[in-house]
Amino acid sequence: MRLLSQILPASLLAAAGAQDVHATANSSQPQTQSNSTGFRLQHGFETVLVQPYGYDGFRVRAWPFRPPNGNEISFLYDPPVEGPENGVAHGMDYDFTTNGSQPVAVRNGNTLVETYSSTGDNVTNVRLAFYRVENNGSKTLLTNEYAPMKALNPRYYSYSHNVGYEFEATFSFSTTPDEQIYGTGTNGEDHMVNKKGQIMDLINFNTHIPTPVFMSNKGYGFIWNSAAQGRMEFGQLRNRYTTESSTLVDYVIVGALEGDYDGLQRKLSAATGRAPEPPAWSLGYLHSKLRYENQTEFIQLAQKFHDLQIPVSMLVIDYQSWAHQGDWGLDPALWPNVSYMAERVKDLTGAEIMASLWPSVEDKSVNYAAMQSEGLLSATRSGPGVTDSWNGSYIRNVDSTNPRARDFLWSTLKRNYYDHGIKNFWIDQADGGNLGEAYQNNGQSAYIESIPYPFVDALYHAGTQASVGKLYPWAHQQAIEEGLRNATGTKQGEPCDYLSLSRSGYIGSQRFCSMIWSGDISSTWQTLSSQVSSGLSAAATGWGWWTLDIGGFSADPFVWWSGNIDEEPYRHLYVRWQQWAVFLPFFRNHGTRACNTQSAFTCDNEPWSYGDENTPIITDYIKLRYQLAPYLKAIFSKFSETGRMIMRPLYMDFGMTDSNINQWTSTNANVTTQQYMFGPRLLVAPVTEANVTDWTVYLPNTGAANATKPWTYWWTNQTYAGGQSVTVPAPLEHIPVFHLGARNDIMDGSVF
Repeated sequence: MRLLSQILPASLLAAAGAQDVHATANSSQPQTQSNSTGFRLQHGFETVLVQPYGYDGFRVRAWPFRPPNGNEISFLYDPPVEGPENGVAHGMDYDFTTNGSQPVAVRNGNTLVETYSSTGDNVTNVRLAFYRVENNGSKTLLTNEYAPMKALNPRYYSYSHNVGYEFEATFSFSTTPDEQIYGTGTNGEDHMVNKKGQIMDLINFNTHIPTPVFMSNKGYGFIWNSAAQGRMEFGQLRNRYTTESSTLVDYVIVGALEGDYDGLQRKLSAATGRAPEPPAWSLGYLHSKLRYENQTEFIQLAQKFHDLQIPVSMLVIDYQSWAHQGDWGLDPALWPNVSYMAERVKDLTGAEIMASLWPSVEDKSVNYAAMQSEGLLSATRSGPGVTDSWNGSYIRNVDSTNPRARDFLWSTLKRNYYDHGIKNFWIDQADGGNLGEAYQNNGQSAYIESIPYPFVDALYHAGTQASVGKLYPWAHQQAIEEGLRNATGTKQGEPCDYLSLSRSGYIGSQRFCSMIWSGDISSTWQTLSSQVSSGLSAAATGWGWWTLDIGGFSADPFVWWSGNIDEEPYRHLYVRWQQWAVFLPFFRNHGTRACNTQSAFTCDNEPWSYGDENTPIITDYIKLRYQLAPYLKAIFSKFSETGRMIMRPLYMDFGMTDSNINQWTSTNANVTTQQYMFGPRLLVAPVTEANVTDWTVYLPNTGAANATKPWTYWWTNQTYAGGQSVTVPAPLEHIPVFHLGARNDIMDGSVF
């Protein structure tokens, strides 16, 4: 796996055979070079390296004073998965230098980068501008470094952390009020698909996975390649990115024709990684609750799925199934024969088992002493320190940024789980800093949970929380990926036999055999609605392996029925949520439930738990998921091959054929945040309000001249023309779904 970029000190750059470009006059029309390997701009104390990257892209790296040390963390592939490089890495190559006295232009495919001076007559304000070259030879500005008169430099550095030569950097780029920004990870209960106007802190915690990868409706994609904490800001005239502590600024811009979002996704995923194909079984129904208490209860669960003939592909053992935090093994007092249990579950249901792990290690754990002595636990900058607490125990986290710690973690998981038949792992709480809540002192008491403590100033093998905090959750995914690949004798990128589930992630998380879920969301209609747009933002970030807790994770304390399986309002919400989840990349049920009558250690969350009248509806949707298996395999295969998104906001497929779509996306109207294409043929519009029996859906204009009524309502087979809103029957047993083309092709997976 490429984790550390191969960066050389400036003293070795001469090996690239660079030539100097100096001139006394400032030409307004630079001569464009199309076969350049890049250029180095020396701008006072600052150095900027610009290289062609992949198809139609450029990679830019910049630093003040001291050159990078070669240990900078990168989430980019060098070379990209696809591109004109033909497998040859860029490294720090370039073929000419400039001090900005003469404008420079380099073209890569249909994207052009030019230097210019904001004052027009000197080299003290040298800026970069990025253009798309149109078919007629004209240039369209994608973005340029934001440099109005008498403003902060668009490449701005400061030294505030007092950690060697690490600096804080803020880079600014021009935008316009009508620009639309898609992606940027997932951010709590954010209803917006277009991120224009938002400010996001680059800190991971529960439900909050901000990630600086996005697509613009202007026809470019952007990656801010930094492991540091920081911020993203999308203003009316300026987009700004901040890294809190680094020795290198690193970003990528790729271009495409306006409206070609599949082209942008292909180039972005070539830079950050393509997803492997998931195991076929994982596309079925994945079942969990908080939590099954012991081996007997778990086998009884499998027995009931068997007896009721409800298909299930995975059963999950959640947290606190261990004796102590950091044991990374089931408590033998409650789970005495793991191998037998795994075999029995497989015999009854055919299902795989997944087990939860947390990054935390308490001093009572069998692993604490060894990990402490070997330096495998994260510390704090002021000493070994305490990074968090849970249920009265103070804990420290495994330092998964350390390769030796990843090896230790996996070897323990393999010995205690994998070798006994449990081969899938739930990476919970591993958001970085502490246990990934927006506060410290987890589970101690309400009186200190709510105190506004800052995140722990953690110290990792790879750096500080400020400098590499965004690496931490990614490294947990990497630990399981490396372990599973070694255990199964497969290589990264090949189809997955098993997988992990992570509450967090970052740039390129899609390259792992790892689902990302949206965290501990609440059980309300408002949250259901927000999760639709959250899933669409995850998809635009490149995370096709996305899922959530069907029904929400926990009750809203201000909604009396929220999360209670015995109350009809929540049963209604659960059915609507469950039927929508059939049309998500992964179909996963989980949550902590309330109940009026409790029959187990925790309240029930099984398909038969929501009333006799609802069980047939829930069961039918589980069976529909399995009927859609060929379609699911086809869209996952295409995602793996090209990066083509699975959940597809309407702007992706209809932005160029339906003028309404872009207009509505710019205002974040419901039509673009609450409905989407699931693969190329299914339009999904989940019901997100209580007590409705019909639902209004916008059917886009497909642009097909011979398709007068291209849309077919799944439940009635009635056909409709595009370019209009229609109201269709939506009783509790029906989610509004329309399809393009023949239903038989969808059921057979013949859709590309």
